[in-house]
Amino acid sequence: MNNLIVNWWRSQQFKLSLKRGDIRRAVQLLQEIQKSGARFSWLEKLFRDKLQLERYSQEYKRQTETLSKQLTEAFQQKDNLILIPDEEFVKYIYKVFNLIQHDESKLQSTGIDERIFDDLESNLVEYLKEEFSKIPEKQLFIKLEDALEDINNLKIGQDPDYRFSLTPHVYFMKYFLENVYCIYLAWFLIYQDALLPSKVNILDIAAGPGTVAYGLALFLQSSSDFFHIPQMHISYYSLEKQDAFQFRGLQFWRRYIESRLMPINTFFRFVTTDIFTWKSQSNNLPQDFFDFIVISHCFFIDKAKRVEANNTYKQIFATSLKNSGYILLIVQDKKIFKIYDIHQVENQEQEKNVVDKFLAELGLELVWYKYLTSTGSRTPLPIAEFGKFAREKLPKQLYMSPILQKYFAQKHQLHYTLDDYVILAKKLF
Repeated sequence: MNNLIVNWWRSQQFKLSLKRGDIRRAVQLLQEIQKSGARFSWLEKLFRDKLQLERYSQEYKRQTETLSKQLTEAFQQKDNLILIPDEEFVKYIYKVFNLIQHDESKLQSTGIDERIFDDLESNLVEYLKEEFSKIPEKQLFIKLEDALEDINNLKIGQDPDYRFSLTPHVYFMKYFLENVYCIYLAWFLIYQDALLPSKVNILDIAAGPGTVAYGLALFLQSSSDFFHIPQMHISYYSLEKQDAFQFRGLQFWRRYIESRLMPINTFFRFVTTDIFTWKSQSNNLPQDFFDFIVISHCFFIDKAKRVEANNTYKQIFATSLKNSGYILLIVQDKKIFKIYDIHQVENQEQEKNVVDKFLAELGLELVWYKYLTSTGSRTPLPIAEFGKFAREKLPKQLYMSPILQKYFAQKHQLHYTLDDYVILAKKLF
């Protein structure tokens, strides 16, 4: 009974402190209520949430000031060294990823750097388990199913809404690892062509949880055993409609990437906006600043939406990309052919025509493109045949498969697979 009286007295004093405007005393009382184990009243919860928002706002301001300072210093640096490809490291990547160049544009991969990706995958699964433990189980299954139904549109080349609270988590479970796998190899191809500078400014359009940044960080982590990496400075801008994606991506980045021992300075800037309302947000990006603008899997089947998005992309290319900069596009094979209502076949000339048409709509000039494939075939394999191939040839997702089996009753083992076009381009002058 004494505890009930003490808790009631604290709550009354808390209300009185707020009425008097004595915020310092209110904070002290809130801390005492929390330590006592008593449940917060609605007013106490509201005040706690207010304090958290203020802390987040202050942290954001500090990050913005730090980033502005670092960007200013980056502009003042005249020397921007290109990472010269190391022959032994290149051989290592070809070996561990089992890379086979079948023709000028088709590159098959059936391997992976297990040191890097097993560590990433296991840490990601632990992060997801911790997140799910915060939600009642019945509610968790409902939320996951809603997000899964939406995001599965990607499988049929359609455009998800990405509007559910656990969409970022389902993306982490279903697509993140494979997309990082693809982006990792894309950065390797850029590095192999001696196009990756030690100080690099990247704009990631429709960035999701920052897949592009993860792929680059892991690639550089792989290289650290082979040669000395000069002082890296990465300025990474995330342009994304869903702030939940940005928040979860940064949350896991701080937990995982920043715990690795890597000589890489990475500074994040978040621009949270919809590309379809971009005109009103056009001053959010610096001009003539980016070495790479990346668009990964944000292309639309619907023609009207595609034209509108492409007009925004072209505006950003024109104003924010350096004249010496590059555009990196990653598009699923199903989508790029479905856009033009063409069936994908083993025909290089048809493939090149599709890529050229795709770039023409964006006002870009081709540097090179690669079709990254697990099977070595442009023509999709039947489901049963692909399943057999994956079980025998492709690296397994050992840690993620059990969590998918638990929450989505998925019966088959997950593997790392590729079926994307990686296109490097430059803007036309």
